[in-house]
Amino acid sequence: MSPKAVHFGGGNIGRGFVAEKLHLAGFEVVFVDVVDSLIEQLQKTKEYTVTEIGGEGEKVNKITNYRAINSKHNEAEAVDEVATADLVTCAVGPNILKFIAPVIGKAIDKRTASKPLAVIACENAIGATDTLAGFIKESKNTPQDRLSSIHDRAAFANSAIDRIVPGQDANAGLNVKIESFYEWVVDKTPFAKHGHPEISAIKWVDDLNPYIERKLFTVNTGHAAAAYYGHARGKHTIHDALQDSEINKIVRNCLAETSHLIVKKHGITAEEQKAYVEKIISRISNPYLEDVVERVGRAPLRKLSRKERFIGPASQLVESGDKVDALLGAVEQAFAFLNVEGDDESAELGKILKSTEAKDVVSKVCGLESSHPLYSKIVPIVEKVQSNKGLK
Repeated sequence: MSPKAVHFGGGNIGRGFVAEKLHLAGFEVVFVDVVDSLIEQLQKTKEYTVTEIGGEGEKVNKITNYRAINSKHNEAEAVDEVATADLVTCAVGPNILKFIAPVIGKAIDKRTASKPLAVIACENAIGATDTLAGFIKESKNTPQDRLSSIHDRAAFANSAIDRIVPGQDANAGLNVKIESFYEWVVDKTPFAKHGHPEISAIKWVDDLNPYIERKLFTVNTGHAAAAYYGHARGKHTIHDALQDSEINKIVRNCLAETSHLIVKKHGITAEEQKAYVEKIISRISNPYLEDVVERVGRAPLRKLSRKERFIGPASQLVESGDKVDALLGAVEQAFAFLNVEGDDESAELGKILKSTEAKDVVSKVCGLESSHPLYSKIVPIVEKVQSNKGLK
């Protein structure tokens, strides 16, 4: 019998990356979501395709052996599936983790198998599985007298994921177009006693932090910087933006600053990091991905937050007296990403900038204390954006 994985989130990352790799590893995949139309489509369709796009052309994988449950209407069924699974993954967005925690918490408490359930959150956020575990362990989701033994029933492992999923064709249905390159790195230490799930796509490591920060501060920093500068200059795709020599140079300057941090902090050689940067710029420049700048730039509030792709590295660099000029330029462009159609956070950012003094914006959006050395560098940037946009 196939091992079973329950995956929360039937979106493009869930179907096109996580479920694809689980399917190729021999797992039956049970999708759990609350979007009625998506679940109905998954229930009615017995297969879909994942088209991997790379410099060498396209490769199509057919995904089968999956089921789907709407946890909004069938929570008990979802709990039973999780309780009897080998693995739980999710790709729902960091802000949604608290909403999937009740089902997973009930399932873990109900679990009777001798081997703990493997729980791996696949989110664009540092320590996402720890965050999910924190919600699961809350008293409303797990009886507090069961907390001391929860690790007999579940093993929580952080991960770092890296794969670009561009905007999809309007009539794609369940089919997903995705870049061929990927990286899925998972902390193996929580599985020391019972062993980790057998998934060849995963790189199992003892220390995840270097991989998380290298990815977040290179891939995500570069991708978002290209998007925000591209949006400001009327570019359509990331490829178009990086064909502009000035934007290309700015993005490289941002990554030179983050590379300085990565090399110094994690012991990665300068040569290795330089090669990684070149690979990343080549990947995000891929014209066949048709990666629209507004899609990549969406959710600016999250991307401007304390541990994210700009403020995260800039705060660490400035603490040791290092240069952050290029990152500050990207921060300015991110603050100017306002009222973009289809992006609620860009509208919310506009409201915050209009109603809030710059110093309070920096505290609220960037999570910086006034005593932090980066704070005084961000305040005038916010004031400039407020002035340029006629918000103050």
